[in-house]
Amino acid sequence: MLTDAQRSERSRVIPGEERRSVALKWLFLPFRWLYKLYFALVFFGSLVVLYIPFRILLFRPRRYQRAFRLKRAWAFFLQWALLIPLRIERRGRLPEAPYIICCNHSSYLDIIQMYNVVPQYFLFMGKYELLKWPLFNIFFKGMNIAVNRGNRVEAAKAFRKAADTLDRGVSLALFPEGTIPAFTPRMKPFKDGAFRLAIEKHVPIVPITFLDHWRLFGEPPELQSRARPGVAHAVVHPPIPTEGLTLDDLVALRDRVYRTIEEPLLAP
Repeated sequence: MLTDAQRSERSRVIPGEERRSVALKWLFLPFRWLYKLYFALVFFGSLVVLYIPFRILLFRPRRYQRAFRLKRAWAFFLQWALLIPLRIERRGRLPEAPYIICCNHSSYLDIIQMYNVVPQYFLFMGKYELLKWPLFNIFFKGMNIAVNRGNRVEAAKAFRKAADTLDRGVSLALFPEGTIPAFTPRMKPFKDGAFRLAIEKHVPIVPITFLDHWRLFGEPPELQSRARPGVAHAVVHPPIPTEGLTLDDLVALRDRVYRTIEEPLLAP
């Protein structure tokens, strides 16, 4: 039990700490804005330079693997140009394709760094809103798969396309949370789609945890969101097999993947 004197002391200390925290936030705000501006210039400037090569490579599906290699080279450049080098802890080897990559979604950096984590050819499943992004939308008009969760018919078409992709021996990467939570690094509940696909197609799931992206780059339009350079870390977990599983095992599989991805986030 706290004494009256201790309560009085705490009431004096906590508001002071809050004021210092607010003061520091406003002190560093100009540096965050400058880094966001630098980020936008590097990202979109390099994309403008590469737009024509990407346009040519994305014109025909048979060139998609070369487009993937160019995206990997671009991602490697971005991690250093944006001052966010990635350190990877590999706890298990990637299986033979196809497989489904599931990772937490805490920042737009996740998309960039996925290409630095996974060297084997894969396609992204992303939210339908990516089609509205200038320049960047070229990747989701043909090569990758945009999911319109607000429309059941369109969502079903996207998952049929995903199933066909796995049948062709191509891996998929997606964020089972569906979007970036407002309370990162805590995760939102996972949606069932990835786990239903994995069970129906009997492909393993590779869980990946991005540890630091939420600290390094928040929502770009939010004035006070985080934005700074720094070392990022990723954990590649051992693949989780789905052979012999049925849809009755879907919830257990989903929860296992969730716990696996969450474990490094909870570590002190």
